[in-house]
Amino acid sequence: MNKIQRNPTRAVKIGRITIGAGHPIAVQSMTATRTQDIPATLRQVHLLEEAGADIIRIAVDSKRDVEALAQISRDTTAPLSVDLQENYRLATQVAPHVQKIRYNPGHLYHHEKERPVEDKVAYIAAEAGRNDCAIRIGVNCGSVDPEKLEQFASDDSISPMLASALEHCEMLDRLDFSRYCVSLKDSDPNKVIEANKRFAAQRPDVPLHLGVTEAGMLPDGVIKTRIAFEQLINDGIGDTIRVSLTLPFEDKGEEIRAGREILTDINEGRFRSVPRFLNEGLNIISCPSCSRVENEAFVDLALKVREVTEYAQQHSITIAVMGCRVNGPGETDDADLGLWCAPTFVNLKRGPELIGRFAYDQVLDRLLQEVDQLIAAN
Repeated sequence: MNKIQRNPTRAVKIGRITIGAGHPIAVQSMTATRTQDIPATLRQVHLLEEAGADIIRIAVDSKRDVEALAQISRDTTAPLSVDLQENYRLATQVAPHVQKIRYNPGHLYHHEKERPVEDKVAYIAAEAGRNDCAIRIGVNCGSVDPEKLEQFASDDSISPMLASALEHCEMLDRLDFSRYCVSLKDSDPNKVIEANKRFAAQRPDVPLHLGVTEAGMLPDGVIKTRIAFEQLINDGIGDTIRVSLTLPFEDKGEEIRAGREILTDINEGRFRSVPRFLNEGLNIISCPSCSRVENEAFVDLALKVREVTEYAQQHSITIAVMGCRVNGPGETDDADLGLWCAPTFVNLKRGPELIGRFAYDQVLDRLLQEVDQLIAAN
């Protein structure tokens, strides 16, 4: 990024990689397998390594996941980031095996509800410090701290994310833990741009990880991500990136290749995006899959949703296809129609309202009925 004046963020070391303070923008991804399936997860790690990933993230949600992570970490030299879910105490077991711990402020409220959130953050920070780990404060649009949501108007989804991120920065600052970065992600590139610009204006010292969550499938997922990256990175904002795509197992490295291509184009002055992402016509949002996905049929379902709804391309309808119980319920609320996948059935929603639960081989028929009703109503 020699031609762009980068934000004066501080340096944060993540294993052999350092982000911020003018260091090259790191490109990362996340495994899309069950962590306990060690051969499959290692295969994904090696695919990402071969594609040139700087950092690889793996989700951990149980002690069995921790045991698997310990084995996986021995078979890779890549810097690893662990994605803590609701059980923040797993930081003790995972920190010795990784170089960064990512936690979501919105998830800290589910476990030990009587304990203050700041105490939980202090626990994570202490384990990170003892084990030479960095921290990412990862704020997602669909799982924001409920207290922050209550403080702002219902149609303002950016301010609660921003308030949560800033509050957790202050918590770590009070603990004298400065080795952290922040991410603020949404499936709408325009909101990603606004949230990160507002954060960078208030905390230009904190490195930012950029990404459009649930960007979807090729080529739309890359287009949405490129729009956000081109506008943010060109303004000097962003120290590490991820392109989140719904991909077949063996194509996982495409996230890394797409990220590097976008960075190269920006550095060489080649821009392909428009000033704002025009959310017109059919818009399919889908997550990139990870170890939280409870049925591998999710990826096939997402591809089939795109295929069977192609006739609705000219209609302004948003369909969200999510693969797990962690982000699925919240991140389908804003879509016209949402599908979030459980082990043996798919929850079909109309906005925040649950229509019903359907078998994987039956949900598409009902989805098309709902699409037709939306088209008729418009």
